[in-house]
Amino acid sequence: MIIAIDGPAASGKGTLAKRIAAHFDMAWLDTGLLYRAVARDVLAAGSDLEDVQAAAAAAKSVNAETLDDPALRGPRAGDAASIVAKIPEVRAALLEYQRAFARQDKGAVLDGRDIGTVVCPEAHVKIFVTASDEARAKRRFLEHQSRGESVMYDDLLADIRRRDARDSGRAAAPMHAAADAVHLDTTTLDADQAFAVALQLIGVMR
Repeated sequence: MIIAIDGPAASGKGTLAKRIAAHFDMAWLDTGLLYRAVARDVLAAGSDLEDVQAAAAAAKSVNAETLDDPALRGPRAGDAASIVAKIPEVRAALLEYQRAFARQDKGAVLDGRDIGTVVCPEAHVKIFVTASDEARAKRRFLEHQSRGESVMYDDLLADIRRRDARDSGRAAAPMHAAADAVHLDTTTLDADQAFAVALQLIGVMR
């Protein structure tokens, strides 16, 4: 079984996907980390994030074993990933890796922005997770506060809206819900509530 969890930044899709994978004893892939790793490697090489050749080369040689790098977390890494993710050559280079991951015998849970539409359109379960801009910015704000980091809520809100516009407006695999995806709005739900609703949805769709 393949479960596709899509949605914008800070909607709760990553936390949800991880819990679903653990519940069903399935492999889990946060595909956004692949793009963050590409952006990291492009910058480490001294290249510009919009340099197509440099970004494509980084995508072809990305090391999945480095996806636990703490540097891949945080809004800056996410914003950088959003820039390289709009490059068709980058998406093409990472596509087969993601599809191969999904073909595991025990099944897999993948979260991202184009899993149900491009990476695994044949997924048995497709959930598109959303939340209001304000709720997502508040979550990011609380995450930073918990780490003792000083950030401005308004800056986070602006960053989220900028990323949404970039991700949904790009020519290559723009972010949008698959026609057969079920929408899950987590604006007023905590992680446990969102998980409970998701399990109900999976029970109906699988």
